[in-house]
Amino acid sequence: MGKYNGKITTLRLVVTALFMALTIVFSMSALSIPVPGGHLYLCDMFICLAAILLTPAEAFVVGGLGSFFGDMIFYPTPMFVSLVTHGLQAIVISLIAHKTFKHHPKVAAGIGVSVGAVIMVVGYTLGKGLIYSTWEAAYLKLPYEIAQGALGAVLGMVLCYVVGVNKMFKKLINNA
Repeated sequence: MGKYNGKITTLRLVVTALFMALTIVFSMSALSIPVPGGHLYLCDMFICLAAILLTPAEAFVVGGLGSFFGDMIFYPTPMFVSLVTHGLQAIVISLIAHKTFKHHPKVAAGIGVSVGAVIMVVGYTLGKGLIYSTWEAAYLKLPYEIAQGALGAVLGMVLCYVVGVNKMFKKLINNA
């Protein structure tokens, strides 16, 4: 998403912190969609959006640390699962979005968020199986994990390309 010279600037720190804050806030149950046995959390849309726009390291801060702190505040049991799963998800989305199909960024981002959704679903299914010591509990939540991953991927792409956050981001970064 535009040229990046590798410098850590105040603007890049602020944008990363903003996406991290959105990830934390949207980790709240009050801003989620209730489903049987839990919630669909909307933080995934900001993780996907940030990963499309930011570098892999910045994306990890948003996805991994943002979801870790969100869980630590609102529901601490899976916070380390969130750190690893959403962190890896964000890094992979960012790498795919920035390193593949350079002339087709929407295709690269679409592939990235799709792979990221699979990482999220597998990571949480394995993580919940270990945390709750029962694979049945993890399997019962699997359809909702799939829905959350798909919803986050689609909404992240919509925010980026339909709403035009990518254009605002490029303009902001290029004018800095």
